[in-house]
Amino acid sequence: MQFSKMHGLGNDFMVVDAVTQNVFFSPELIRRLSDRHLGVGFDQLLVVEPPYDPELDFHYRIFNADGSEVSQCGNGARCFARFVRLKGLTNKRDIRVSTANGRMVLSVTEDELVRVNMGEPNFEPAQVPFRANKAEKTYIMRAAEQTILCGVVSMGNPHCVIQVDNVDTAAVETLGPVLESHERFPERANIGFMQVVRCEHIRLRV
Repeated sequence: MQFSKMHGLGNDFMVVDAVTQNVFFSPELIRRLSDRHLGVGFDQLLVVEPPYDPELDFHYRIFNADGSEVSQCGNGARCFARFVRLKGLTNKRDIRVSTANGRMVLSVTEDELVRVNMGEPNFEPAQVPFRANKAEKTYIMRAAEQTILCGVVSMGNPHCVIQVDNVDTAAVETLGPVLESHERFPERANIGFMQVVRCEHIRLRV
């Protein structure tokens, strides 16, 4: 099996072409491959499949390191677009894909940057999903013996965002996994650490 390693904003992926290769990934195999000591090591596995609809170019599948399948990943979508062009699977600049959550267009600019329209953010706790009595701008959570102030949003999958002074020194490795599987996120969540540089510029680690 041939694959590539890619990353978007530090979010790293194993990317596999299932258009020209016959591949099958069981949850157990994905867990073994994701191991950073004994496997390939990655946050998520991205699989490029033939389209289910003739109007589309590809089907885009995303698996977490624990083997569970998720419906969306923006950083992964950008890597997906670069991958299919670099591997010669398409030369289109507007790449139409389906996901478990619907359809999206990945647009590649003239300088090979990728723009993805992720749709409208949803802040309703029940739609994230996130366990809360009512919608708030921020929420207080207890995790890893700390009190955390965070925001939650769905972009087709759950996200938890924590504002920090410096993303380089944020407790990504220790706090991230605890929050990802926190009981208030019944479908788990992507954990983002956000540093506001100025009003129009943020740094983000996921």
